[in-house]
Amino acid sequence: MAEARSGHRRSQAADLPGIQPVSLTRVSDEVAEQIRRLIVSEQLAEGARLPAERDLAERFGVSRPMVSQALRMLSLMGLVEIRRGSGAYVLRRPQAMVTASVGLLVDLHGSIDDLAELRLWLETLGVVHAAQQRPPARATRDIRDALQRLAGSTGSASAWIAADTVFHATAVRSAGNTYLTAMYEGVHTAVLAYEYEHWVRTETEPVWLSPSGAPVLLDLHQAIYDAVAAGDAGAARLAVERHHDVMLEHLAIAQGQPRAPSRRGGE
Repeated sequence: MAEARSGHRRSQAADLPGIQPVSLTRVSDEVAEQIRRLIVSEQLAEGARLPAERDLAERFGVSRPMVSQALRMLSLMGLVEIRRGSGAYVLRRPQAMVTASVGLLVDLHGSIDDLAELRLWLETLGVVHAAQQRPPARATRDIRDALQRLAGSTGSASAWIAADTVFHATAVRSAGNTYLTAMYEGVHTAVLAYEYEHWVRTETEPVWLSPSGAPVLLDLHQAIYDAVAAGDAGAARLAVERHHDVMLEHLAIAQGQPRAPSRRGGE
């Protein structure tokens, strides 16, 4: 009987020497998430102005810089537009995203290069499919409107970053698959969290958003819109890849690394 019982004894637990303490969520992350949820629960319309940073800081019980960081994080998601001297406004209603789980994967594995490549694959899938099926006129208008918003955002880092996310999400959404859009937005936001990490913390505008660089960046986005509107899948793929190469350059600058070479030769 004792032998039978011994056969059911638990095996020795694995040591797992690689376990490390889990860091607590940053205050600004939690504030951003609460504001995101409040935009939904309070049914705030696009264009609604959020309370002033000072008021939000008092109500959340945090410092004003933490609120500023949270609002800039929401700009990365294309949810809030920060207008200097006026306040923060709802740019669009949040949709289901997988940002938190994507961020956890990056924290565990630390491969921003793989994450950026995944972003490329997802955007290519959406934009190329949209071009192939010639999206409805309404979807094409939405991309054009997003492009016009982007063009009107030059000169303001916060406005540009938010409008940029809206443009890419709108382009991918034109493929007509809500799950693809949700996955793309989560990955895109996680990549931007690296690209604009210094801006979120300090509000220091990145060098690539200088006024002199605006025409080049706009041309990259114009090419994506033109390809989808024309139903040219080949041009759509090329336009997304060119944008990706420029994003890699920005990530390299943000991380203090040498300029990342293009993997597509002369593109």
